[in-house]
Amino acid sequence: MRFSIWPSPMRPWDEIVELTQHCEQTGWDGVYFADHFMPNAADTTPLDGDTLECWSVLAGLSAATSRLRLAPLVTSVTYRHPAVLANIAAAVDNISHGRLLLGIGAGWQENEHAAYGLELGSVKERLDRFEEATQILVSLLREQRTTLDGKYFQVKDAPNQPPPVQQPIPILIGGGGEKRTMRIAARYADEWNSWTDPATLAHKVGVLHKHCADLGRDPSDIKVSTQALLYLGTDESWLASKRETGGVVGTPNEVVDIIGQYAKAGADEFIVPDFTMGSMPRRKETCDLFIEQVAPAFR
Repeated sequence: MRFSIWPSPMRPWDEIVELTQHCEQTGWDGVYFADHFMPNAADTTPLDGDTLECWSVLAGLSAATSRLRLAPLVTSVTYRHPAVLANIAAAVDNISHGRLLLGIGAGWQENEHAAYGLELGSVKERLDRFEEATQILVSLLREQRTTLDGKYFQVKDAPNQPPPVQQPIPILIGGGGEKRTMRIAARYADEWNSWTDPATLAHKVGVLHKHCADLGRDPSDIKVSTQALLYLGTDESWLASKRETGGVVGTPNEVVDIIGQYAKAGADEFIVPDFTMGSMPRRKETCDLFIEQVAPAFR
């Protein structure tokens, strides 16, 4: 089982690279980064809050690390034309010498779309647009030239040079929508991802496998990753205050049991957000506790 860190985009760059390099040195497998431009709101109100742009960070981390796999979790196809995104992804894969996992999604955060004048549309429109964009991305990253005359995107005899180092470059599709999103994942993805608890993951993996059967695809070709907020420690009084918050909460032994439930449900990778970890020393301490006392049970 793989274990990856997910630094918050609201951290300063120096802290993001410090934690990522620490995780690389201590045996973690990857680093993920969210693709958003501002904090989320309950409506279309734009909010203040430092939020570093995803692909700039991934390019920087590509040069600042040598082993970790890198991925956006996930990049919305509403933010960048798929031909532009394909060129960005190929460049980052070259900078990282073949360590990029391209994580994509249909888009959902209303306030940043409204503030920046980016069309989001109905759920059906988002998914129609997403499927077109995915077709273009797959082709541009794997073929010499691409042509597609779609409703949302049009490309004609388009190259993408230099190509990515990886052939093929792996694509992650994020989202738990069972009718469309997971069917698109079953058709195109090398990895599927969603926030889950173990019971939800077991159900969703069953849905994914059903779509694979309908499409004639071997489900073992698609890796499964998931994430949840982590509260890990040895201080029982501190843990007591977190046990009703949801997520993965407990001592190392308890967290081993919870991650075991995720593994049994079908997870190939567990991603740990640093959002709940506090100061830098506390973040490193929590990451070390996880990689030293939880991860070995699954490797």
